[in-house]
Amino acid sequence: MRRYIVAGNWKMHTTLTEATDLATGLRERISGYSDIERVLIPPYPWILPVRDAIAGTDIHIGAQNCYTEPSGAFTGEVSAEMLSAHCSYIIVGHSERRHTIGETNDLIASKVSAVLRAGPRVILCVGETLEEREAGRAERVVSEQVKSALAGRSEQDLDRVVIAYEPVWAIGTGVAASAADAQEMCAFVRSLVDDLFSNYVAGSLRVQYGGSVKGSNSEELLSQPDIDGALVGGASLDADEFAAIVRSASAQVN
Repeated sequence: MRRYIVAGNWKMHTTLTEATDLATGLRERISGYSDIERVLIPPYPWILPVRDAIAGTDIHIGAQNCYTEPSGAFTGEVSAEMLSAHCSYIIVGHSERRHTIGETNDLIASKVSAVLRAGPRVILCVGETLEEREAGRAERVVSEQVKSALAGRSEQDLDRVVIAYEPVWAIGTGVAASAADAQEMCAFVRSLVDDLFSNYVAGSLRVQYGGSVKGSNSEELLSQPDIDGALVGGASLDADEFAAIVRSASAQVN
């Protein structure tokens, strides 16, 4: 059985005090759910303080991004190698990186390679815009994103990849995809991996849903057969809301 993974992407939010208070609150609320993989993904400056705040638990730390190279004259960038001592996961290809920063499929593929080289696991984000969905291009866009990022990977590499389907139109809008829509696209992602690798790899792959996930809709979303967790944005900044999502995941396996 695939292990559920619930990850909280704090984005560019929190002061140091807010970050450590949030981590402490989450430590109290979610440290007992060892049946679920839980990941906190704070901004770069707070990775170590948050790590210290949850020390002694099995809650993981992640990073929101990395650069393609291990080191060098790349002012302002952070390498996967630098993060690997502290982070179990690194997000690659989040829609805000794709659409606000302008990252391309080729650049994102290079970042996947960088994370796999350095040792952490990848949370690979894919998803279509509202315009692409309304034009009937959602599957084509997601297919291109998945195939570009996974081209040339081995089956062993896929053991260290989680794919997060995040429809761009649902991120930060308060409007989540319906459970049926989310399931349909997560199943489509799994079918792509089946075509690219094997039925075994596809069956083992964990696929998250992200986009306005909160306590009130998490049970319905996480009960879908091809949704193995959530990549949570705004709700991850509220300890009670994030804990409710973790409880919804745990309820699926207990």
